[in-house]
Amino acid sequence: MLERLHRWRAERFAARHPLPEADWAEARARLPLLAALGDDEAERLGWRAWRFLHSKRISLHPELAESTPFDLPARLALAAQGCLLTLGWSDAEHLEAFAGVHEIQVLPDAFRRQVEEMDEFGVMHAYEDERAGETSHQGPVVLSFTDLMESGGLEGFNVVIHELAHKLDLGNSLDVDGFPPLPGDIDPKEWHRVFTAVWDDLQAHLARGEATPIDDYAATHPGECFAVCCEHFFTAPDVLHAAYPELYALLARYFRQAPLARLPSEPAIPR
Repeated sequence: MLERLHRWRAERFAARHPLPEADWAEARARLPLLAALGDDEAERLGWRAWRFLHSKRISLHPELAESTPFDLPARLALAAQGCLLTLGWSDAEHLEAFAGVHEIQVLPDAFRRQVEEMDEFGVMHAYEDERAGETSHQGPVVLSFTDLMESGGLEGFNVVIHELAHKLDLGNSLDVDGFPPLPGDIDPKEWHRVFTAVWDDLQAHLARGEATPIDDYAATHPGECFAVCCEHFFTAPDVLHAAYPELYALLARYFRQAPLARLPSEPAIPR
């Protein structure tokens, strides 16, 4: 019944706000991540991104608003990268997952925050952290424009996916912990076991002074491990599958998508 209601609302929206096909085609052409989608997935994602733009606020820093063209294809591309996370989910699941997303703020560059963290011994540490993005439970998603412009390729980095993965993570708690709400066909014990194995392997690589198979930022916090793995799942699925095939399979079930099958036959040329 709920899904039928969402379909009716989607049809009503489509009748009132036709998808700007030329702008969506331009958005896809700009980003290899979107260009890799098949026609059916691309059409579905285009409508999701278009509705996302109508329901969420995209705010540019005044400095950007005055100096940087941020046309409709760019806005569609931003929304589509976020909506790619829930492309395999029903409309009801998609809307629920992003119910806590009200605004996306784009700042000119990476920004600094004062952070206080307590270590395992109960000692509080204060430091300044440079960030490409940040997310809180009901607060805005904040993105660095510089890092946004570096996103959209197939190299394992995507600040939009990373920050909106945090929003998924926050669906059942007030803080990111790497344990988002799970569908009924995924046992929480399996999720914990697979991610713990990845976490332990990353820590072991660092302890030996070796490069980690995926971005070592994943080894800083369980919530960051989930977000980084999401980035790799969508933008470098071959790397994630080669390093952690069980994790790739788990995320494929969670997202109900198979991004490995979308990769072009020829390697992407880094932008």
